[in-house]
Amino acid sequence: MGALLWLLIPMTAGITASVWAWGSGRRHPSPPERDTWEDLDRYQRLRTVLSSNEHCKAA
Repeated sequence: MGALLWLLIPMTAGITASVWAWGSGRRHPSPPERDTWEDLDRYQRLRTVLSSNEHCKAA
């Protein structure tokens, strides 16, 4: 009987998460929408800054 109680913990957690997702309106969770071009621009700016010789160097 003690081993069955250990199965009750994940089952309770799963049911609680399902109820919470249903109650908060996320019935079909999807990944966040990201703007690919904005991410690419941010990446290019980061590469430019890191490749320049003007960035701060540790003394």
